[in-house]
Amino acid sequence: MNIAAGSDADLGFAPEDDIPVAYMQRTRDWYLALGYGNPYRWAHFGAVPFQAPRKPLAQARATVVTTAAPYQPDKGPQGPGAPYNAAAKFYAVYSGDTARDHDLRISHVAIDRRHTSMEDSGTWFALPALRRAVAQGRVGELAPRFHGAPTNRSQRHTMAVDAPEIVDRCRADGVDVALLLANCPVCHQTLALVARALEAAGIATVVLGCAKDVVEHAGVPRFLFSDFPLGNPAGKPHDLRSQADTLELALRVLESAPAPRTTVQSPQRWSASADWKLDYCNAARASADELARLRAQFDESKATARQLRGP
Repeated sequence: MNIAAGSDADLGFAPEDDIPVAYMQRTRDWYLALGYGNPYRWAHFGAVPFQAPRKPLAQARATVVTTAAPYQPDKGPQGPGAPYNAAAKFYAVYSGDTARDHDLRISHVAIDRRHTSMEDSGTWFALPALRRAVAQGRVGELAPRFHGAPTNRSQRHTMAVDAPEIVDRCRADGVDVALLLANCPVCHQTLALVARALEAAGIATVVLGCAKDVVEHAGVPRFLFSDFPLGNPAGKPHDLRSQADTLELALRVLESAPAPRTTVQSPQRWSASADWKLDYCNAARASADELARLRAQFDESKATARQLRGP
């Protein structure tokens, strides 16, 4: 019997580019195109610590770890549509009261500004959704504090300074489980390193994010991958159902992961088309003039960061 050859669409195949974005390679190529040498080496481990939750979630004390920054009115644009803003960065771990609402922004990190608007913090800060889960009895209680992790390109600094500080604060608060929400590619690496430290300290974790390759390359116990533009680890903007479903799936991963390196992909799709995956840091889609302009902006941002960080 002869079977006529048809198109992939006839077979129901997804387009070839409808796969998770390779952010490590994409950013390497991008910085080379901008004229920087010495490509960045991403964190990578063979062994991964793993701590099963010590209590049922309905009895557990939970916290959130985020790379979002508190809004600083004197630090320039940080709202919807804001450009990358190095002045809004923070360089030390901070903590906030989980009983209060907080205005956290992500203008200081390299999210996908073309395909997401930064209008709804529920897409990157799951504290309100977690508070609702506690009210419904799905989670036992909130820890008194959530924690902010600086997005640091230095893995050594994150592992030696920031991660231990977050571990100490979580221990002081009696945390049983932690949800870590990542935004930019380096945010995903930072929170992978923090998750590893928390697990080694006996606190079960799940990382929520959109950069699958970065997290899996580092090696974490549990990862909920949402195939969304960077900056949306907690669900779609202005969509409480999406955010609630994302949190619930993360909690299920926390409960049921059988071993380290467990990745579960959310079934949610960002849009019917996967074309958005082609734009982020794609040197093939940028002109020479645009690359020169972006190089100048990046150099300026680095200078601002050095000034704020200090010696």
